[in-house]
Amino acid sequence: MERLETHEYEKSFSTSVLSTYSIADEFKKLRNTTLEIVAPLEKDDYTVQTAPYVSPPKWHLGHTSWLFEMLLEQIDKNYKAYDPEFSKYLNSYYNKFGDQHDKASRGSVSRPTTDEMLTYYVAITDKMAGFLDAGRLDESTRKLVELGIHHECQHQELLVYDIQHILAERYRPKTKRHAPESAPVKQKQVAIEGGIYNMGYSGREFCYDIEMPEHKVYLNDYKIDAFPVSAGEYIRFIESGGYGDYRHWLSDGWNAVKKNRWESPMYWHKEDGTWYVSDFFGRRKVDPNEPVRHVSFYEADAYCKWAGRRLPSEAEWEKAACWNEEKQTKTTFPWGNEPPSENHANLLESHIWGCSRLGSYPKGASHYGCHQMIGDVWEWTSSEFVGYPGFKSGFSEYNDKWFTNQKVLRGGSFATPQISIRGSYRNFFRLDERWLFSGFRCADDA
Repeated sequence: MERLETHEYEKSFSTSVLSTYSIADEFKKLRNTTLEIVAPLEKDDYTVQTAPYVSPPKWHLGHTSWLFEMLLEQIDKNYKAYDPEFSKYLNSYYNKFGDQHDKASRGSVSRPTTDEMLTYYVAITDKMAGFLDAGRLDESTRKLVELGIHHECQHQELLVYDIQHILAERYRPKTKRHAPESAPVKQKQVAIEGGIYNMGYSGREFCYDIEMPEHKVYLNDYKIDAFPVSAGEYIRFIESGGYGDYRHWLSDGWNAVKKNRWESPMYWHKEDGTWYVSDFFGRRKVDPNEPVRHVSFYEADAYCKWAGRRLPSEAEWEKAACWNEEKQTKTTFPWGNEPPSENHANLLESHIWGCSRLGSYPKGASHYGCHQMIGDVWEWTSSEFVGYPGFKSGFSEYNDKWFTNQKVLRGGSFATPQISIRGSYRNFFRLDERWLFSGFRCADDA
């Protein structure tokens, strides 16, 4: 079996302050959270695949366990694989571990069964927890365990995307809370002075290689919206004929509109002149004061062109989120360096299972007055997903193999775990994808 790798470069940017025992606690919490997400599912739900880009819930359980099992095989030379037949089905895209089952047909596989996957999940959890509790991690292995934890955080969010696609309003979360009360807000712009900005991660805890190295970029003066584009604002684009006017669209975007018959964001439909959405809140009227979500890059770009605006670059987004002009310092989060809490942002631990209204988290605003830059919806930027200047791969076959035909999103969503997100985090998706919890905010040249 080939080894999972951490390269020399990775050792320079992941100098986490977590101890072995706090990693053990974080691992157990992680695995319990994944089980809580799938707990409301019926057994039949675990095997369903409703689109080529959706994976059955049982596959997520198996795949995250499989990655930890690859770690166990590397750690213990005497370790025996739980079931060698699982690997081809559970391997996602790691060529070093051999062939992979076609992603688009994961739902066609009935064996291993759901019960077998759940048993496998618990077995690998117990084995990994036992190893971590023993407290004998060397530095290299500890970094790999951290990567495994953050990898499963990504799959927790993907699980929520996929469950919504499979079940929509029929899913009943185990724990659900009401979003904070918030009066309607008026969209406004904030002005940000340009100049040299140090972009990228500069902290000491875990980050991905694609957030590094910190580097200088030059920005012209610009303006950016204080809030993400609301559903109400987006309805005006729809009602003005936005989906029927090719002049607003990139050529590939217009082709996607015609091919897929897009007329609105995913999960929206119109009845008797009223827009409805089907989501974890049920089938309900679209709330005009929530951020619009489930729009592709093409739709975000078309809206901006219709409005005479543009999408921000990821450098503009990051400065608006993390730069403190008065102190001339960069912070990890818009509100400072304090980790996220329910006072700052709507993330997975908020248990809201949907977007909060705009203006719901005044304590989470950036120095410039930009709201909800963390949580609620990922925000499309105009930036191509490529490595930063001086980029060196830190994890074999993890991120840099996707440096083509993707756009960068920033900020996280209501399904993003708290330990996953920071102002420098770079998410990336293809331009036509919209089953993720994606929205956007607009910008202008000053």
